[in-house]
Amino acid sequence: MSNALPDPGDSAAAEAAVDDDAAASARTPRRARGQLRVEALLAAAAEVFAVKGFDAATMTEIAAQSESSIGSLYQFFRTKEAVADALLREQVDALWLRLDGLAERAPALATPDLAHTLAVCFVEFRADHPAFATLVERPGPPSPLVVGVRRKVRERVEAILQRHAPHADRKTLHAMAPVVQHVMKSAVQLRGDLEGAELKAAARELDAMLVGYLVAKLQP
Repeated sequence: MSNALPDPGDSAAAEAAVDDDAAASARTPRRARGQLRVEALLAAAAEVFAVKGFDAATMTEIAAQSESSIGSLYQFFRTKEAVADALLREQVDALWLRLDGLAERAPALATPDLAHTLAVCFVEFRADHPAFATLVERPGPPSPLVVGVRRKVRERVEAILQRHAPHADRKTLHAMAPVVQHVMKSAVQLRGDLEGAELKAAARELDAMLVGYLVAKLQP
């Protein structure tokens, strides 16, 4: 039987490992609480931006809407622009989920049904995320994030068309994607320009136009 004394280094290492585990365990709930605070701040920012617009919104109003101190807001976001960028990224992720979900369903949809769904896609998304337009259309040159969003929307629209009509010429689908994208944006614009019976009539015409375009281009 060995009478060797325990290595103090081994004991120190074990104690350090226990301390690291304890520190990691302590950090985990702090991270979770921090994430919840960020989510609450962004939800409040979405409400403030939707009502006041980007320029008129203030950090003080965002903090008040989230029932947080202004110091808590500045702990996570140093500027209003930083809040807007974080919120935009969150909402863009929701848009990708919506478009990717449509791409998954596209092969099973009849072409007119796909056209109907595309025609109202942006309208429904903006209804669910009323601050989105304010964030995307902020004054000044579009940010790289916004430019990237527009490009990626076109790419996803093209992917939807490809999934729906795998037989179609790829160059044709590539050319169609920005056309469809702008029709989708036009559906949103109609709701800013018209209302009531005029809006319903114009929305039906836009829908019929997209149906006719996709049927003519995609059906063999």
